[in-house]
Amino acid sequence: MVFKRLLGSLGVGGPTVDTVLAPGAAAPGGTLSGQVRLTGGSGDFDIEHITLELVARVEAEHADHESEGAVTFDRFTVGGGFRLTAGAEHTVPFSVTLPWETPVTELYGQGLGIVLGVRTELAVAGAKDKGDLDPLAVGPLPVQEAILEAFGQLGFGFRSADLEYGRIGGTGQQLPFYQEIELTPAPRYAHAVDEIEVTFLATPGGMEVILEADKRGGPFGGGHDALTRFTVAHDGIHHQDWTALVDGWVRQLVDHHASYGTHAAYDAGHHHGYGDHADHGHRSGPGIGTAVAAGAAGLAVGVVGGLVAAEVVDEVGDFFEGDDDEGDDEGGED
Repeated sequence: MVFKRLLGSLGVGGPTVDTVLAPGAAAPGGTLSGQVRLTGGSGDFDIEHITLELVARVEAEHADHESEGAVTFDRFTVGGGFRLTAGAEHTVPFSVTLPWETPVTELYGQGLGIVLGVRTELAVAGAKDKGDLDPLAVGPLPVQEAILEAFGQLGFGFRSADLEYGRIGGTGQQLPFYQEIELTPAPRYAHAVDEIEVTFLATPGGMEVILEADKRGGPFGGGHDALTRFTVAHDGIHHQDWTALVDGWVRQLVDHHASYGTHAAYDAGHHHGYGDHADHGHRSGPGIGTAVAAGAAGLAVGVVGGLVAAEVVDEVGDFFEGDDDEGDDEGGED
């Protein structure tokens, strides 16, 4: 899907730009490659620089409502410093490294409802124009896939996924937002939790896994959220019993309700402040991933097959097409 636009700031006769990404899904911390293809207009133009922006559709919680907007979370200058003559074609190949915390948009080839894009900005003769915006597909790292597959094997199901504006206290989070993958509980835990939210914060050396449980209320009061955090390495994937490990995490999340009741996070015997996660991490209702909610019983064993992929594609297209009018507002929530 490529959106070709006339550079509006240059008027009729200006150059056009297409950005074509390499096929297949990228990975967090991995390489994103492709080409920026320029076609000259009716005159000569000096291309000062070509910049790629990574853009995400993010939800923000306020005191009395939720809002959604586009947030730019990285920028790369990939070319510039040349003259594009009238009618000429010029191709600029690029290869950039995605942030390690880049959200996952698909699992086993099926979309999760997360909307990411690559926007191309050209600076031409002192004027800047965002001339191209393309959807970005990101697949999970091996350790992320192993953890999600373990949840599926335990009987958890995929409910939705979204991006939340804010930070999780006590973590090494780098981006101004984080991803939540919301799971329906396995039958053995259905009495204790309504859902479990999984957040991955990857780094070159490993990954933090934050689990949050929306707990069911007991006979003496309403429910509350529980939060716990674990750290795993990228290597040794095939030597780990992930199903047993994840089951242990969930048991720890459910069993240490006393700690969670005081809004503290339990991590291998140490407590970490709940921090901003108390304000931004808890969700009161379904988000943009609702359209892809699945009714199957496991992530790895059937749930992804139930995703409504066509609706995800429509949502991505609507977001990109409507972004023209909001192009100057990215990052406005920072």
